[in-house]
Amino acid sequence: MIGTRKVRVAMTSGKSSAAWLVAFLGVSSGLCALQAMTPTLEEILQRLEANLNHYDTRVPSLFCDEHVIAQVEPSLPSGDTVTDSIFRLKRTANPDETSTLVESREIKTINNKPATSQHMNGPAMLIGAFEGGLAVVSLDQRACMNYALQQTNRDRPAQPYIVRFATRLTPQNTEGCLLKENSNGRVSIDPASMQIARLELTTPRYVIDPGKSYTLPVVGRRIITVDYAPVLLGDETFWMPSAITMRIINDSDFNGTAWSFRATYRNYHKMEVTSRIVPGSAAPVP
Repeated sequence: MIGTRKVRVAMTSGKSSAAWLVAFLGVSSGLCALQAMTPTLEEILQRLEANLNHYDTRVPSLFCDEHVIAQVEPSLPSGDTVTDSIFRLKRTANPDETSTLVESREIKTINNKPATSQHMNGPAMLIGAFEGGLAVVSLDQRACMNYALQQTNRDRPAQPYIVRFATRLTPQNTEGCLLKENSNGRVSIDPASMQIARLELTTPRYVIDPGKSYTLPVVGRRIITVDYAPVLLGDETFWMPSAITMRIINDSDFNGTAWSFRATYRNYHKMEVTSRIVPGSAAPVP
């Protein structure tokens, strides 16, 4: 799970997010003519913050098709669990003028058969990628993270910018951190839009079972990847998850048990309520 967070309620003033954009200037006109200057880490974080603010305040409630394959290795006799659902992200207003993006799903079929319950019957689940994934690398999480800009190949100007991160959790800051366990990873940033295109996250000692099934907690490695792609919702474009994978490996198990979750998302639609007045039949004249 990626921690939940409150976001600002969408405003109606029509204020353009362009005011948040940072202009990057080359050191010489000759260099600019060849390629854009690589932004600094601070400039990248500012751009990501602008994009996150736009997402927080403007992304509408939405729904899309979700296809999930859940597996356990070594394979169990029951095999894979394949679930097809309608995934929903709903913006819910809070009394303090913030809002929360709430994830839910309506399961349609399990292993190509009509669903008899709304319980996701899989060995592993990931919650929070839609609501909190984009905020893992942000100004708001600087108290919880160490960020570093990876050097890029200047001969390939279209190459994504890479920002690496690692948690720095303390008793004082953990409550406000999205990641509650020591983790590390990186984000790949599209240089044209400055949007996060891919998130990679590893938690080396993830608590698989907190003493529920076993006497002692069971820990292992958790590896998460989230791929994002631009989606048009109404008249605005947002970068939304197109694929999410999670793999949890029990290194202490002799059999090397691993749980995996692979989900793809497509056919995004803005959640709207429409009504239509249907003319009734004229009352008969006596």
